[in-house]
Amino acid sequence: MLKYEPDQLGSYAREDVVFLLRDISHMNVEIQTAEREKRIQSGTHYAEMLPVEYQPSAEYIQLFHHSLTQYAERLSKAVVTVAEKIMALKNLNDLVLVSLARAGTPIGILIKRYLLFKYEVSVPHYSISIIRGRGIDETAIRYILHQHPTGQIQFVDGWTGKGAITHELSEACALLQETDGITLEPSLAVLADPGHSVKIYGTRDDFLIPSACLNATVSGLVSRTVLNPAFIKSGDFHGAKYYKELQNVDMSNYFIDTIAAQFSNVTNNGDKIDLNEPEPSWKGMESVRTIQQHFGIANSHHIKPGIGETTRVLLRRVPWKILVNPVYEHDLSHIYLLAKERGVEVETYTDMTYACCGLIKELNK
Repeated sequence: MLKYEPDQLGSYAREDVVFLLRDISHMNVEIQTAEREKRIQSGTHYAEMLPVEYQPSAEYIQLFHHSLTQYAERLSKAVVTVAEKIMALKNLNDLVLVSLARAGTPIGILIKRYLLFKYEVSVPHYSISIIRGRGIDETAIRYILHQHPTGQIQFVDGWTGKGAITHELSEACALLQETDGITLEPSLAVLADPGHSVKIYGTRDDFLIPSACLNATVSGLVSRTVLNPAFIKSGDFHGAKYYKELQNVDMSNYFIDTIAAQFSNVTNNGDKIDLNEPEPSWKGMESVRTIQQHFGIANSHHIKPGIGETTRVLLRRVPWKILVNPVYEHDLSHIYLLAKERGVEVETYTDMTYACCGLIKELNK
């Protein structure tokens, strides 16, 4: 008997995804960016509060639509590649997709949609919380295993930065084995792996995934996840807000439908999926260490590499400066716009494997 049932939230159809989260929409947990940054750097865990959701300008919305048109086929190709890799490793009839909220959610939906399109099988898909330094939502894992006792879980995320979530997932699965005897394979499938930290990926190119651009309004109107003992009971699901008030600007399903519409046009051209690739090199971390030394940054958590992570820095942290690699100039329009809106310095920097990197301002300096 399960002690807790999740709340129904989000603007996606339940056929696409089931969020295993507690709805905390009625609670006031948003903190203004500057105050939130101060609290984080003073020791408060980032998952105990939420940033205020970014309300994009008309110019930024236009950029989103442009990037979606520009990258739809490329995104669809990456979805097909990662889905086929999963197919080669898992039994389709037992496969359970478990995306990591919230960046993983739209990617999990796209993989599910592709498997239905190509193989005419609708696999279960859940979205659950994992938090750096706090682990995975064990209540959600137990819920999934109760629903699918023979299920083969495949974890899904949007992209890699430094690979912190890869480490977090591995440690969480090891802990579940130790405490509960639950055996889970801690493999993570991502659409883009610029950090070179996973084996299952659609591409290692650091390019714009438009679902990184708009936060809740392209992620099912769901906030990032929250774990705060002040309002989450011990043993309950991690929490999240459902921003129903943003329904009139929600593009979550539009994004999914746009990419999925490309499946019939995209194939892997008969290319055989290579499952014997070498172990991840983690060479993205070499770039991070070089940046840390070059700029004299004490805390590596203040270095957020890759387009997805840099976008997050600009949307919900206090940036010091943004490093851009001019080789990827054509992929960085929204980064330049956000930096301009916030008055953040942009510096050319080529000694990194990433297209760009966000550096968080150290407030105690």
